[in-house]
Amino acid sequence: MKVSKAEIVISAVAEAQYPDDNLPEIVLLGRSNVGKSTFVNTLIERRSLARTSSQPGKTQTMNFYRINDLFHFVDMPGYGYAKASKTEREKWGKMIEKYLRNRENVAMIFQLIDSRHDPSEDDLLMYEWLVHYGLNPMIIGTKADKISKTNQKKSISRIAKLLNLRSSREVILFSAETKLGKEEVWEHIEKVLD
Repeated sequence: MKVSKAEIVISAVAEAQYPDDNLPEIVLLGRSNVGKSTFVNTLIERRSLARTSSQPGKTQTMNFYRINDLFHFVDMPGYGYAKASKTEREKWGKMIEKYLRNRENVAMIFQLIDSRHDPSEDDLLMYEWLVHYGLNPMIIGTKADKISKTNQKKSISRIAKLLNLRSSREVILFSAETKLGKEEVWEHIEKVLD
């Protein structure tokens, strides 16, 4: 998909703030600093529409980005961020859970996992929670350029095994540096939007 228009619509913390234009929403979930904002910027070929930071926990709201007036990317706060207070983490958790359980516009969920490491306990819990509620996510293994080609295959297999996926084809390796996986991600998005 050629992105000719991309803009942030709102940074929301409550249902009353969600966009009311009824566009499909593609949700990005993952641990803090896994690369959700970089994922958005890479897909839409913009440097800084989604704010990135080397400091984990930068995204603390649900950021809605309208793309080509066709759909929204919804960049969620990262889970598992240890430096935020327990109260703050619980607040984010409730905000995300309420959105995912009640929002009818959700068309697709990408769960981003750092391909250099095994899925964390938080990754596993999030995946199990999503599957339990029938919200089967597409798994994106980020930062794939930081591992060798041999280890990329091992990473896919490891992620698939630890999440109990039916097939390693349910994992897309992604790199903002090399653009690995970008076309494949767009193919999945276009299928959902059709």
